[in-house]
Amino acid sequence: MLVSVLSKTCLGSTKNVGKLITARFMSDLPKTMRAAVVRDVGDANALKYETDYPTPPMEPNEVIVKNEYAGINFIDTYHRSGLYARDLPFIGGQEGGGVVAAVSDGAAAQGIKVGDRVAYSVLQTYAEYSAVPASKLLPVPDGVGLDVATACVVQGLTAHYLTTSAHAGLIQPGEWCLIHGVAGGTCQWAAQMAKLRGYKVIGTCPKGKQDVASGLGCDELIVLDEVPGTSYEDYDSVDIVSRVMEVTGGKGCKSVIDGIGKSTVDISLGSLAQRGIFISFGNASGAVPAFPVLKLIGKSAYVTRPKLLDYIRNRQELVERADEIFAWLLQGKLSVKVDTIFPLEKAAEGHIYLEAGKSKGKVLYKI
Repeated sequence: MLVSVLSKTCLGSTKNVGKLITARFMSDLPKTMRAAVVRDVGDANALKYETDYPTPPMEPNEVIVKNEYAGINFIDTYHRSGLYARDLPFIGGQEGGGVVAAVSDGAAAQGIKVGDRVAYSVLQTYAEYSAVPASKLLPVPDGVGLDVATACVVQGLTAHYLTTSAHAGLIQPGEWCLIHGVAGGTCQWAAQMAKLRGYKVIGTCPKGKQDVASGLGCDELIVLDEVPGTSYEDYDSVDIVSRVMEVTGGKGCKSVIDGIGKSTVDISLGSLAQRGIFISFGNASGAVPAFPVLKLIGKSAYVTRPKLLDYIRNRQELVERADEIFAWLLQGKLSVKVDTIFPLEKAAEGHIYLEAGKSKGKVLYKI
């Protein structure tokens, strides 16, 4: 689907049309745009809405996308807070969806046209316009909304590599997988994809989000109390390790997918089966503290701390993952919940909402 769209060889006349399109539409783009900008790192209020930020230039083999949505992800909060360092100032975000507004000659030669519906992941997406390499574009098929497609780019692709590749083949169909926080954005996708891969899934979630988690097809759901006065689950309210061992007949899980971090690291390690793998991909409760490698010896366990970019290293990997996700969406095998959409001018509120643990699905900005 995506390969056929992006691998067309264009005739010379099409390339000439691309040049005309580039010139015409670039001249129509405003010199400044609306954007949510970080000039000094800090809490959510460091994300400032600006109305006169320079519109990005278009480089060779790029397009300009007029964004309709931008995804809000936990990694964006790490950039904003300074946990993951960025050069200042910067526009927040790394996930967008919209319509191609201008094409370079190189992008036109790849079959990309003004008006194409696309989703993508590059830095600086909390803005009206983004400059995107043609190689990063995912054409959005008819039948998939741009809001859902935008949600797919970071959370969907992350869930895909977590359930298909990051485990390095240490879990096989029919074996148990523990996924923390299955009512959250990424792990809603991950729970469903793990089932599509044939794994047996144990999910954890708080009572306040049980309605969302119960519809994901988990074989076992461990429901946790919430920390009073917050929307965060209390991982000490249930003996998760004992429950995992009970469910798995004492064997444990061959894969644990953990985006919670500090609050769950010991639970995740304790829930592993012999020669299982602890996949730590997020820090929702804080960064995972250092621990001695000898902690793995009891079960000859493995640990990995992966990131998305290493699992979409080239165009082929990106397209293969996106093709499968979009196919599942069109076939009705994946259910994607868009939880809340904030207007861009309320950028700080979007981060506050996400960091408070209130979301029951994808959180977006409407541009």
